[in-house]
Formats: sequence, structure tokens, C-alpha cells
Amino acid sequence: MRRRKRLELPERREQLLQLAVQAFSSKSYDEVSVDDLAQSAGVSKGLLYHYFPSKRELYVATVRTAAEQLIERVLPDPTLSLRDQIARGLDGYLSFVEQNAAAYTSLIQSGIGHDDEVLSIIDNTRVRFVGVMLERGGQGMLNPAQQTLLRGWVGMVEAASLDWIKRRSMTREELTKFMLKSLLYTLSLGIPKPAK
Repeated sequence: MRRRKRLELPERREQLLQLAVQAFSSKSYDEVSVDDLAQSAGVSKGLLYHYFPSKRELYVATVRTAAEQLIERVLPDPTLSLRDQIARGLDGYLSFVEQNAAAYTSLIQSGIGHDDEVLSIIDNTRVRFVGVMLERGGQGMLNPAQQTLLRGWVGMVEAASLDWIKRRSMTREELTKFMLKSLLYTLSLGIPKPAK
């Protein structure tokens, strides 16, 4: 009989979370089995429930983990110009999408329907994604029109990213350049015209 490796509490929680991220990334919410996750981790189902009291809470934790990993990828170098920071952030975003296609798809399409907590995590990730890029460049204050246009741009980034990982119709570099140009153009549309 195989002996279970005894892990410290944070290590065990992290192990369970990473197994769940993999499972929810490759299967639908209903197809993921808590029994299978516990077996893969070499723990009892009861111990898994000690860390995550329900399958839904485990799923929410995986969405939160994927969101944090995505945000880490877009943190720009503050020594770069605003344009280069945004380009670097977009490239980081797309590199996360490319390396974690299933997790990204699961994050954006959130596998358990309209769960308010999951939707809140996704919306907060969108806000942070934009904020990280613009605040580092001193552009945190947007007028209401720019804020609306920017939310639309984020939706375009998500839709284009999902399409890109399916079709690979262009390189990551080409898509990064397209998204950067579209962002700069989008923001220019919301700049009020000077009064005559």
C-alpha cells in the first residue's frame, strides 16, 4: 500500500487547488469528481472537504487562483513608457492565455453558470487588468466615455483571445500589436473635443 506524503497545511491546500485547477480546466463543472480529486491527491474526501467545504467553494477558489495568475502576468515594468507597459501587459496576458488555454477558457466562460461570486471574481479581474496597465502609466483617471469604451475593449480582448486559442489565425506578437492599436484608438474616441 502506498503511504501518503504528509504535507503542511498550506502545501496540502495548494496541492489540492492545483489539482482542481487542472481538473476544472479540462472538464466541465459537473464532470469533475471530488472523489477523483481526493484520490489523485492521496487524501480522503473528508480531508479535501476540510480545506474546501463544498465542490462549489473549491471551484470558486480555482477561478480566483487562475485570475491571480493572469494578473501577475500583466504587471508591467514601471520604467517603460506607457505604450511599452501596455504592450508588455498585453503580451503577458496572451502568454497566459497561450500556456493555460483550458484554464483561461474556464475562467472566462465560468463553468457553473451565473454564480455571483464567480462573476464578481471575473469582473474584478477585468477591472484590475485595465487598472494595472493604465495606472502604472499615470492614466488611471478616465472620463466616463473612456471608461465605457474601455470596458468594451476588454470584452473584445477576451473574445479575440478565445478565438485565437482555437484558430491561431495570427501570431501572439501580431495579436498584441492589434490589441494595443485598438486600445489606443478606443481611448482616443472618448477624449472630449475642445469647445469652439
